[in-house]
Amino acid sequence: QVQLVESGGGLVQPGGSLRLSCAASGRTFGMLNMGWFRQAPGKEREFVAHITWRGRIYYADSVSGRFTISRDNAKNTVYLQMNSLKPEDTAVYYCAADPGINSYRDSAEYDYWGQGTQVTVSS
Repeated sequence: QVQLVESGGGLVQPGGSLRLSCAASGRTFGMLNMGWFRQAPGKEREFVAHITWRGRIYYADSVSGRFTISRDNAKNTVYLQMNSLKPEDTAVYYCAADPGINSYRDSAEYDYWGQGTQVTVSS
């Protein structure tokens, strides 16, 4: 079992920045593949970013160049640094984990999920 707890969400103006954190417990964090997804009202959950246990990184086209995913294995934490935020980035952001991933963009591939943290981008 893996427990994931997100933090760092909030209200920010367009063009602003936020850093989300996801603290993991219950399993060797260094062997987990970690992902960030988001879900806006009335929309399906969508892939945002992924970092493998080896440190390989992938981004959705919509956030590439603005968001940065990273991990600190010593702190059992994965981060999502979000810059140049836009109103369309408004969503609940979820952290997800799995020891083995075939398709990192597919939410069904992840066994473990956090409770989500709200990000609202508005003036």
